[in-house]
Amino acid sequence: MLIKSIKLENYRNLENMEFFPSEGINIIYGDNAQGKTNLLECIWLFTGGRSFRGSKDSELISFGEKFSRVSLCFETAVREQSIVIMISGGKREAILNDVPKKYMSQIIGSFCAVIFSPDHLSLIKSGPEERRNFIDAALCQIKPSYAILLSRYKRMLNERNALLKDIPKHRELEDMLDIWDDRLVNEGARIAVERQEYVSCLSKLAEGFYDGISAGRERLSLSYKTGCCKNGESDPDIIKEDMLSSLLQRRTDDIYCGFTTTGVHRDDLSVRINGKEAKSFGSQGQQRSAVLAMKLAEAAVAGEKKGEKPVILLDDVLSELDMKRRSYLLNRLEGMQVFITCCDKAESSETKFRMENGKLSRTEV
Repeated sequence: MLIKSIKLENYRNLENMEFFPSEGINIIYGDNAQGKTNLLECIWLFTGGRSFRGSKDSELISFGEKFSRVSLCFETAVREQSIVIMISGGKREAILNDVPKKYMSQIIGSFCAVIFSPDHLSLIKSGPEERRNFIDAALCQIKPSYAILLSRYKRMLNERNALLKDIPKHRELEDMLDIWDDRLVNEGARIAVERQEYVSCLSKLAEGFYDGISAGRERLSLSYKTGCCKNGESDPDIIKEDMLSSLLQRRTDDIYCGFTTTGVHRDDLSVRINGKEAKSFGSQGQQRSAVLAMKLAEAAVAGEKKGEKPVILLDDVLSELDMKRRSYLLNRLEGMQVFITCCDKAESSETKFRMENGKLSRTEV
């Protein structure tokens, strides 16, 4: 996966421009609030996902403008491709290889990238939703059909939750829960299988990376943690039965609460260091090392599944790492196209671009 050029028009505070990065490591440096992260955010949008900062689409348009248009020309192992994204009226529209797409989800899987920002360093400290999103975002890129599956599940979950809120006032509606339960477990079982398979691949690679970071002194282990079926179960039919049983057992609670209290939407990724939960017992350095290993593993799995290495986006991450971890990270990214934002111009041979007041300019090594 190789970006040949990026063109921006009316995107946040960035000047209208066309950017031609190098094939290796690209350093984008400058003071804070100049637009460095905005550029990485723009690149990330071409994966089909939303802003990794949680921004609304309307916030991506330059102040005073009515629309934003960004385009990407990139090379895959198969051919050269292009994506154009139009942002207006609080929504995005995409054109993939000159073919308009009805939904943004239809470009997922075409361009693959891995983002590593300071927010990800707190991945372990956050709640289960953050870790589920980590798994789901990675899966959507390597298997676009998973994005459709996940969307269907969320839609069914919303419908069931709406029904649960109505039942206390209309008890006759309770029988309809059987229909939604069957639908929910069908999609939920497939999600559970996909997540477990992905975490199994991720764990093996992450363990190796963590071993290298810690010089073999500590052991990292990852496992998919579910409360609606037996952990590690891979038979979809058995998972369905367990999920259905769990829904029936919790039905009274669900009606009382007004939402579905069990299911894959409440599952978690367990991260352990030397057998203990990293969230509760890991030091700051151990947690950072664990996330670093997880992101390296994410990139490696994407490379294996897609047959080519993803583009790597590192947003102000190196300053959070000591020299040992920084060196380990960069060594593991050899052979990939990498974009790194930082405040200072490093004394190295990488291609460098200065960002100042939204204007990007290439500087001499």
